Amino acid sequence: MIPAAKPEIGAEERAAVDRVMQSGMLAQGPEVAAFEQEFSDLVGGRHSVAVNSGTSALHLAFLAAGIGPGDEVIVPSFSFAATANAVALTGATPVFADIELDTFNLDPAAVEAAITPRTRAIMPVHLYGHPAAMGPLTEIAERHGLLVFEDAAQAVAASLDGTPVGAFGTAASFSFYPTKNMTSGEGGMVTTSDPRLARAVRVLRNQGMEKRYENEVVGFNTRMTDIHAAIGRVQLTKLAGWTARRQANAAFLNENLEGVVTPPTAPGAVHVWHQYTIRVVDHDRDAFAEQLAAREVASGVYYPTPIHRLPSFRLDLDLPVTEQAAAQVLSLPVYPALTEGELETIVDAVNAVAKAGS
Repeated sequence: MIPAAKPEIGAEERAAVDRVMQSGMLAQGPEVAAFEQEFSDLVGGRHSVAVNSGTSALHLAFLAAGIGPGDEVIVPSFSFAATANAVALTGATPVFADIELDTFNLDPAAVEAAITPRTRAIMPVHLYGHPAAMGPLTEIAERHGLLVFEDAAQAVAASLDGTPVGAFGTAASFSFYPTKNMTSGEGGMVTTSDPRLARAVRVLRNQGMEKRYENEVVGFNTRMTDIHAAIGRVQLTKLAGWTARRQANAAFLNENLEGVVTPPTAPGAVHVWHQYTIRVVDHDRDAFAEQLAAREVASGVYYPTPIHRLPSFRLDLDLPVTEQAAAQVLSLPVYPALTEGELETIVDAVNAVAKAGS
């Protein structure tokens, strides 16, 4: 079976962990500081603050910017639940807007229509590694006096019109979960151009203190360990090569798949292909996935249930494009370790299933 995802962990990562273990400094320390500095190079030199997960990055960025009860934040419903959870955990209300079908990202027109007097921010998700429409979204935010938070959990090293993802908004949040384009084992990063917001995140992640025992606010324990940061630093050195490999794999799939809707890339966008997501429009998507598995090709559905319909939110909303995407999307393997033979197997399997069902 060709797996849907395959984390890349090598001898260099193991050596980095061993180096930290031998140092005796296991918690947040010099490795975290170095990882933050090195990651800043990916986001135009913005401040970078490492935390223990992508969800914590989202949550702390909102808290540091003062988002809370009575506020509304516009988000897509077609995303992982953490997108909306992070808003709700502050006491604010996530307001769900529809998406554009080509990129699966927030539709600026739907965002504009969702703005109310209580709206404080917009949070686009750069889903599957494709940048959201930051030009129109930023213009809308500026016109209405709103903050912009990027959910860049799936889009490390992506860019739009020469600007890297993570360098557009008030703040951005990245994830280093094992299946992401790079991993630290588990972890996240907040990036921002605002030094005050960066300091607030640092304080919040460390029990509300910058100096030991001088607690300024009620905070959290969401620090990244030096063990995780050491892994992340090694992965960062490999990211460019892995990204190029993902892009080459996606190009091969785009050129050779038949009978399904392949994912386009918007003009000016650099797609990093966290997921290679087709749309199955002429067949039952779930049956299609089962038939691929019978041909030794695993796939994934991200995401079968829009957030607004999850039991944790359960809202009656009219988001037709979101519903269409949730019923049609299917993500195929695209990770860097795929061999030429495996790529050909994926193409043969998809084309055979599409043809058999037509």
